[in-house]
Amino acid sequence: MPVNAESEFWLRLEAVPGLGPEAVQRLLGAFDSAATVCAASQSTLATLIGPARAAALRSAETDTAVQRGLDWLAAEDAHLIPITDPAYPEALQSVPGAPPWLYVKGRLAALSQPLLAIVGSRNASVQGQRDAEAFAETLAASGLTIVSGLAEGIDTAAHRGGLAGNGSGIAVVGTGLDRVYPAKNRALAHELALGGALVSEFPIGTPPRPGHFPRRNRIISGLSLGVLVVEAALESGSLITARLAGEHGREVFALPGSIHNPLARGCHRLIRDGAKLVESANDILEELQRPLTLPARDKIDPDTPPDSALLSLLDNGPLGLDQLQERSGLTVDSLSAMLLTHELEGRVASLPGGRFQRLY
Repeated sequence: MPVNAESEFWLRLEAVPGLGPEAVQRLLGAFDSAATVCAASQSTLATLIGPARAAALRSAETDTAVQRGLDWLAAEDAHLIPITDPAYPEALQSVPGAPPWLYVKGRLAALSQPLLAIVGSRNASVQGQRDAEAFAETLAASGLTIVSGLAEGIDTAAHRGGLAGNGSGIAVVGTGLDRVYPAKNRALAHELALGGALVSEFPIGTPPRPGHFPRRNRIISGLSLGVLVVEAALESGSLITARLAGEHGREVFALPGSIHNPLARGCHRLIRDGAKLVESANDILEELQRPLTLPARDKIDPDTPPDSALLSLLDNGPLGLDQLQERSGLTVDSLSAMLLTHELEGRVASLPGGRFQRLY
């Protein structure tokens, strides 16, 4: 992005250790811009943020951090968006404790799209990852951009599904945007930056630290219309995101699972506490009053073998016999015979309400 003087002043504020949202709001209440904050005397600043932070604003360490940030901002797709900027997401701006600035790598326009968060366990089951990817693809094809945290497991599956559905997605990370964590998601992060955006409140050069990941959850929730939780243990960080979503006035959705699966217990607790139980992406779209659009891969090629076509349709979540018939063009008798075979072979499960779900 073009680097201006105001960007440099925001980088200076951002580099001061411990200068959080409340302190920044005090400064902005006393001064009309980051530039006038930085131009104020140290004694004046000390009355607002304390002597140590006032001194840190002009320290050599801060000078080094500012230059590191300026070097990163020289890239065309690199942005620093302060809370006073019109490009700062309006939904996030209203959240208590909203970050005073956001680093963004990618397309700023992605942040203004209707967003839905999908989160869950890092140690997700194969079925949980399949569900997250299928839900994300259908929701993205229906006009929602998927937000998650770039972690292993459900986050990774959700990002992949979102990219397949509309070529976009947003990852909110717990490091500086010059780093990718986990490293195995480097290619995924690159793809998200091309079609969507990577977002962080942390300075360039910040490594992954345990305390950063719960903090970034308020951004995931604050950006989104709602949060879908897919597989979460009772102590999962995903439940923090869901709790924040409820506090922020967002919709909370949860995918139920087997009573024998410990990763379903967090979702079951959310449902008991009032989260909407969902069995298909359309349950979410109906709640958000958005129409369902099937992903392109649901348009079955007539040359596809019927068995493969049926399993492909079930990739998007549980479906009833009428829906399968409509989308596949197969007769009820043919579908029933194939479903029975797949059930006996353990590929498909029959659910209450006459729906069928693919198992692998």
